[in-house]
Amino acid sequence: MEKNQKSIPKDKLIGMQVIDAEGNLVGKVKDVSFVIGQPSISLNVEDKSGKATDISWERVQGAADFIVLKPTPQTTAAPEAAAQSAQPVCPTCGGPLTYIQQYKRWYCYKDQKYV
Repeated sequence: MEKNQKSIPKDKLIGMQVIDAEGNLVGKVKDVSFVIGQPSISLNVEDKSGKATDISWERVQGAADFIVLKPTPQTTAAPEAAAQSAQPVCPTCGGPLTYIQQYKRWYCYKDQKYV
């Protein structure tokens, strides 16, 4: 693992909120699962209605206080257009997010962090 990379323990992931790239709440992490024979990890996420869904770790853009998913292929095609048409908001402070093309991530200038 590189110096600037941080690992996240399973205990911290469980209970975290999962938010899609548009800032909508997907649900809460109930468990972490592994695929036998493959280096694949999934988050078992439960939505408000109690429905559980497995989300591949490859779909995760970032995780700190909450987990943010990468944009879906529809929004990946033109992130600048998506940012102009429907401005996502920071789930922590509610301020506007800015898409940083160089890093292909959303950034909150108010909180000074990527989401």
